[in-house]
Amino acid sequence: MNRIARDDAINVMGGELEPCSLEPVTGFFRDGCCNTCAEDLGSHTVCVEITTRFLEYSRFTGNDLSSPMPESSFPGLKEGDRWCLCAARWLEAEGKGMAPRIFLKNTHIKALEFIPLELLERYAATIN
Repeated sequence: MNRIARDDAINVMGGELEPCSLEPVTGFFRDGCCNTCAEDLGSHTVCVEITTRFLEYSRFTGNDLSSPMPESSFPGLKEGDRWCLCAARWLEAEGKGMAPRIFLKNTHIKALEFIPLELLERYAATIN
């Protein structure tokens, strides 16, 4: 059986990647962290604090994150939840003025392949 090789768990600050959320459980690996690998084509690397405004934007652009999908063990997100968001989706939302705040210590270093650190820092939550 092939095992997926995870990238090193390093955050955008260069330290150890910290968990994003276990309630609801998030991440490409559903391990609570924004870990990634070559198979994670969406790069689920940005730990965000979900807002109603972002959920509405995401639904409008074709990615409904607020509706539960029991068949996928997905509870649906609500304001205040933390979630590992795709880096490109976050950047797209930022361009439309809809980007949620992020947690730097919980955001994987691979997010920097899409988003400059200076921009991430501008949206960093004051608490981690």
